[in-house]
Amino acid sequence: MHSILHLSCLLAFTTLCLSVPLSVNPSNSAIHKLQRRCGPAAEFYNQKASDWDNNGLDDWLDAWWASHATSIKSNSKGFAGAFGRWAIGNPDWSCRDDGSEDDCDFNPCDNDVLNAKGNETRQAYYVIESVNRLHDYFNGLSQAFQSASIAAALSKDSWATIFYKDKDVKSITALKEVLNAATAVVGAGAAFAGLGGPAVGVAAGAGSALFAGAIGAVTPLLGQHQDNTFQKSADLGGLLGSIVLGAMKSFISANNVLMRGNSFQDTGDIRTYLKGGHFLDYPGIDKVAVIDKMNAKLVGHAVNALWRTQKVFIMGGGACGDNQGIGKGPQDRAICRDGKAWYLYWWEEPGGIILNKHRYGWVSPPLGSEKLGKGDYAGVTVADVINSSLDSYKAARYAYGTDTAVARAQDALKNGWGNPGAAGASWEGTFTIPVCDVGWAVTGNIPDKQYILQPTGHDYRPHWCGPICSGDVQQTRDWIAATNMVNFQSPRFVCKDPPPY
Repeated sequence: MHSILHLSCLLAFTTLCLSVPLSVNPSNSAIHKLQRRCGPAAEFYNQKASDWDNNGLDDWLDAWWASHATSIKSNSKGFAGAFGRWAIGNPDWSCRDDGSEDDCDFNPCDNDVLNAKGNETRQAYYVIESVNRLHDYFNGLSQAFQSASIAAALSKDSWATIFYKDKDVKSITALKEVLNAATAVVGAGAAFAGLGGPAVGVAAGAGSALFAGAIGAVTPLLGQHQDNTFQKSADLGGLLGSIVLGAMKSFISANNVLMRGNSFQDTGDIRTYLKGGHFLDYPGIDKVAVIDKMNAKLVGHAVNALWRTQKVFIMGGGACGDNQGIGKGPQDRAICRDGKAWYLYWWEEPGGIILNKHRYGWVSPPLGSEKLGKGDYAGVTVADVINSSLDSYKAARYAYGTDTAVARAQDALKNGWGNPGAAGASWEGTFTIPVCDVGWAVTGNIPDKQYILQPTGHDYRPHWCGPICSGDVQQTRDWIAATNMVNFQSPRFVCKDPPPY
C-alpha cells in the first residue's frame, strides 16, 4: 500500500508533520522546511490530477518508455521494475498482485535517487505515485468482490417464484439475456470503482479502459452457463454472483499484466490507465458503494429479463395527476417526470377456464414489484424501472440490447456525460420495459380513449382501439410485439372497429 506523506513524515519528523498535515496547504515556510528534510520531491506533494496534464506527463512518459524499452524488456518485473529502479532505486518494485504487502511501497521522503533526478523529479514522482495508486485500485477491487456480499444478496430468494410465471418463461432466452447483460454490469462496476465516485471528465480515459477491460474479462465466463435454464437454477442469484466473482478475479489479473508493461484485453498498456492523471490523486475504492451499486444493477438486469418474457409494459405521457380524458393510471406504480406521468403495468391472464368477464385478464402490478425498494431489493425501485426504461426507449426504442448497452456506457465514460456505475439500477439499459407514449391522445381522436389508462385490479381492463403509441400505427405494432401481445385480443375485444395494429 502506498505510503502517504503524513505517515512517512510522522516516523522521522514528528514535529514537522504536526505543523504540516497532508490535508491542508502548507505555508511557504513549512514547504521549505519539508524540502530541507525530504528533498526537492517534497515540492510536488499534495498533487492534483490536473498537475499531470499541466506538466505534460503523457508525452513525457511516452518519451521515457521509448528510451527505456530495453530496460523494460530485460527487467524481470517489466515496466514497474524498470521504472522503480530508475526513479527510486528499487529494481524489485513490481507492484504485482501476488499477496505481497510491500512490493509497491515507496517513501518519497529523502529518497536519494528520486531527489537526484533534477528537472525530472516531478515527473518521476507523479508516475511513481500514479502507478502505486493504480495498484491500490486493483487491490481494493479484489477485496470488494472477493467478499461474498454480492452472491449472498443475490441468492436469498428463489427467483423462480417471485418475478415470473412459468407459463410465460422462455427460460434459455431469458437466462442468456441476464448473462449477456452481466458484461455491461461488470464493466460499469469496474469503471465506477476506478472513478472513485460519480465524477467523470478527467477520469474518462481511465474509466473507459476499466470498462472495456472488464468486458473482456467476463465474456469467456458466459459459455460456462449457456446450457442452464431458470428451471434448473432457481438459484439465479448464486449463478450471477459466481459469474461476477469469477469475472472480477480475472479482471484483477490486469494489475500484473499492466505492471509488466503489456496491454490488457486490447485496452492498451498502463499508459492508457494513467493518461490524464486520474490516478495521481485517486482516493481509493468505496467498497460498500461499489458492492451496492453492482448488486442493484445485477438485480435490475435479472428482473428486467424475466419481466420482458411477460406482458409487462409502461404507459403514460399525459400530465401528472391525469384527469385529461385518457383514463387514470395506478398511482402506486408511477412516476412524474418532466411534467408527465408514467405507469408500470402487467397484463395478467387467468389460469384455467374462466367464463365470466375475468376471462380476458386484467392489468396488475408486475410480479414481484411489491418487493422492490425493500429488504434485499432495496437498491432497485419502481422509479428505477420506469426511469431506466424511458431512457432506453429514448436511446433505442424497443431495440436496446447488450451491444447498445455496452456502446452507450462506453460512450458515456469516454465523453464524460454519465457514469453507469454511479447511476445504479436507474441507468439506461438496466430496464428496457417497452414504453408507449399515449399523451397525444389527450387532444387526439381515438375511440374509447377514456379507457386507455386504467388502475390495476381484477375489474380493470384497458381499451386500446387505435394506434395508441404516439398516434403511429407502426410504432404501436412494434410496441405490441415488444410486450408479447401479438394476436392478444383482450385490449381490443370491445372495440367497435378492429384496431389497425
